Amino acid sequence: MTRRLLIVAHAPSPNTRRLCDAVARGADHDEIEDIAVIVKPPLEAGPDDVLDCDAIILGTPENLGTMSGALKDFFDRSYYPLLDARQGLPCALYVRAGRDGTGTRRAVESIVSGLRWQWAQPPLILQGEWQERFVEQAGELGLYMAAALDNGIA
Repeated sequence: MTRRLLIVAHAPSPNTRRLCDAVARGADHDEIEDIAVIVKPPLEAGPDDVLDCDAIILGTPENLGTMSGALKDFFDRSYYPLLDARQGLPCALYVRAGRDGTGTRRAVESIVSGLRWQWAQPPLILQGEWQERFVEQAGELGLYMAAALDNGIA
């Protein structure tokens, strides 16, 4: 049975696009079987996408100390339709943070807690000046989530 991993990521810059692509590539690793990877920008994703997935990875840049407006919009449109429908959904988060990512992490964790989703791994905060290793770390996040889903751990 094919399981669906949804990636909802706001990628307004070349580097955030690279991070989203790396997460998707990691999740689509050759050794991962029976996982369909679906990537959607937050303004195109909605509650039906979440209802149709088996796990979700959220991605956002840190904007003014919190998540992007696009990811917030996704949550605004999806929160109540999903409130009782997807409790326990395995989730993960990555944040491209120019500063420390604390406010962004806290904001997303608050919403995820309200939805009663289950963290499959701690949020990945890619903070400070851009580093090429961020791309590798994002790929590992996608790989680990897909492997957990594929093996029935998540």
